[in-house]
Amino acid sequence: MRLLVAGGAGFIGSAYVRLRLDRHPEDTVRVLDKLTYAGRWENLEGLNSERLDLVEGDIADRDSVAAAVDGVDAIVNFAAESHVDRSIESPGEFIQTDVFGAFVLLDAARAAEIRHLQISTDEVYGSIEAGSFTETSPLDPSSPYSASKAGGDLLVGAFHHTYDVDALVVRASNNYGPRQHPEKLIPLCILNALAGDPVPVYGDGMQVRNWLHVEDFAGAIDLVLERGSAGEAYNVGGPDELPNIDVVRRILELTDRDESLIDYVRDRLGHDRRYSLGSEKVAAELGWSAKVRFEDGLERTVEWYRDNEWWWAPIRSGEYREYYERQYGKALR
Repeated sequence: MRLLVAGGAGFIGSAYVRLRLDRHPEDTVRVLDKLTYAGRWENLEGLNSERLDLVEGDIADRDSVAAAVDGVDAIVNFAAESHVDRSIESPGEFIQTDVFGAFVLLDAARAAEIRHLQISTDEVYGSIEAGSFTETSPLDPSSPYSASKAGGDLLVGAFHHTYDVDALVVRASNNYGPRQHPEKLIPLCILNALAGDPVPVYGDGMQVRNWLHVEDFAGAIDLVLERGSAGEAYNVGGPDELPNIDVVRRILELTDRDESLIDYVRDRLGHDRRYSLGSEKVAAELGWSAKVRFEDGLERTVEWYRDNEWWWAPIRSGEYREYYERQYGKALR
């Protein structure tokens, strides 16, 4: 198979490219990535260049997409603006990429008569006090980011229903693991703790998340791409659910720091209290189950960041420092 992986230089996208090339030695992958702050060719370093084609381009640009789709058998779309805080600052950028960009890819898949797999998030369902969301739960997004992702998801269903496009959606709970940009909770806390910087925690830190290792999610994506049913959505939830403050405390233990580094900051606008995805459908239909428990996955993730300063040092300089200071009112060391 020849795959187009949009956003394949990002955190989850690059993890999937690595898994796909490893599991399917006859496949080739073309990565289309805009290379914004979170997309980096370094995320694909070490892969076989004869099986990997790297193209810089924007999924919202029809010409770039038309050229990238030429000759491929399926599209997997990871490309998205994905950070809630940034969506609150600049919602228009999220709508352009996550909605219009998804439309451009779907339209290209329709013209080429190929499969389109849309990568989405549990945040499209909103917050839930108890239990877990299923694929039939109503979409109830609460931030510009989650609303833009819900818009892309709805386009997938509309293109399948109206044009019979072979399109489907997979939604994940909070991913973590190597190569995640340090604007997200776990890498932010790891790198701040290693540096002895304050570790910011929104509000009381009791926001509950369902944690999924990126390698487990990449495996689920591969199953859905190969065997998922057109027009369907598949939820992929992590095996462990924890409040953010417990995650932060465990990171401090793993980095030999104490809780004096915790800095409680003003809560995010419209912050959802709890996410939880049920994975019964993907388990029953496709045989997927999570392999990495959070305790082990977090320890492995801390070690990866500890051992790979070459990867994260350029990020914590320059523009990211300015963003961090603007977001939290404090400077990094």
